[in-house]
Amino acid sequence: MSQLTYREAVRAALSEELTRDENVVLMGEEVAQFNGAYKVSEGLLEKFGDKRIVDTPISEAGFIGAGIGASMLGIRPVMELMFWSFYSVAFDQILNNAANVRYMSGGLINCPIVIRGPANGGTNVGATHSHTPENVLANHPGVKVVVPSTAADAKGLLKSAIRDNDPVFFLENTILYGEKGEVPDDEDFLIPLGSADVKREGTDLTIVTYGRCVLHSLAAAEKIAADTKASVEVVDLRSIRPLDVDTVLASVAKTHRVLIVEEQKPFASVGSQLAFMIQEEAFDELDAPISRVTTIDAPAIYSMPVEVEQLPNVDRVVAAALKVLKA
Repeated sequence: MSQLTYREAVRAALSEELTRDENVVLMGEEVAQFNGAYKVSEGLLEKFGDKRIVDTPISEAGFIGAGIGASMLGIRPVMELMFWSFYSVAFDQILNNAANVRYMSGGLINCPIVIRGPANGGTNVGATHSHTPENVLANHPGVKVVVPSTAADAKGLLKSAIRDNDPVFFLENTILYGEKGEVPDDEDFLIPLGSADVKREGTDLTIVTYGRCVLHSLAAAEKIAADTKASVEVVDLRSIRPLDVDTVLASVAKTHRVLIVEEQKPFASVGSQLAFMIQEEAFDELDAPISRVTTIDAPAIYSMPVEVEQLPNVDRVVAAALKVLKA
């Protein structure tokens, strides 16, 4: 095991997969000369050269399209978006081409591309740089959507994503890049896409969450345990599509109460879909209505103090959890 930051774990996954498979390439704005917008690709140009670590123009539709084309010819491109918020510029390439090519070719052509980069708000970069697009991306059949919360998960899931034959959208929460954790050194350390993880065992309430909200939920669970003795289980989805419903339902069958915590806006979010699936499959297990903590339903405010108040935090999770426990 090594102590790595989330950023270093992503870099380790890239380096190991670039070493393992000569068909893997990294492309994106500033990934080579400037080491990536958040320094994830630091040192990779010197190690692998400019044929495999490739700077691109600021043209998301152009370089994502180039990556999709390359993937259909046997290359396994990893494309870095400077911010996931700019996915909409390449929307046609991502969802009309990458997501559909295997279906439209009758299974004859795969599109083994990974599109990754920083996402979410909380960094004081305004409404156009703070999107949480996982619900939009996951709405399309043919793709996989991954949102890791820890350094170890980031490494294991990214390595699996690069080896996958479908398009995988890999969303890295910007604020998590500096978070440290133990990461396996094994170069074959893989976490299957579509496998949730119980980050904390409990018996009285299930919090279902992912990404940075896992940290808020774990802290809230500790505070509730200290103040009330109630036992809160925290389930980290890790993948939005495929979604590990079985692990969620097993937890609901144990605790009978559910709180969903996400950094999405409330309307038509990942949590909306999850709440429907829980009530559809486990209605008789529920002792209280399902509740949610989300981002306030407005574009990200540039003011840092106001933006912080928009996002889920430990206090909001604690308050919502206590309400569900008392219902």
